[in-house]
Amino acid sequence: MGKKLYVGNLSYSLDRAALEEMFAACGTVLSAQVVVDRETQRSKGFGFVEMASEDEAQAAIAALNGKSVEGRTLTVNEARPQEGRSPGGMPGGPRRGPYGIARGGGGHRH
Repeated sequence: MGKKLYVGNLSYSLDRAALEEMFAACGTVLSAQVVVDRETQRSKGFGFVEMASEDEAQAAIAALNGKSVEGRTLTVNEARPQEGRSPGGMPGGPRRGPYGIARGGGGHRH
């Protein structure tokens, strides 16, 4: 099983192939992904790379974290497990009802 890495502060022009090529210098890349906005298909400036082993992942962190690529300083570290998301938006945010955003107070205005 591979080791997944988070790669942040990517140049918006960097694509999956370039990301994979950059990490291949440190070992076997199992997968590379640049996260894009669903609507615009434009890069969000971060991605994930899965390296074949823990040693290769650590080598990639050592070699690429803090490195300047296209004028941006990369952040490379171990990816954290994805936290659960509520399908309705941000957790703890305002709840929407049939008449817009629900207001506290419990009473009706007449």
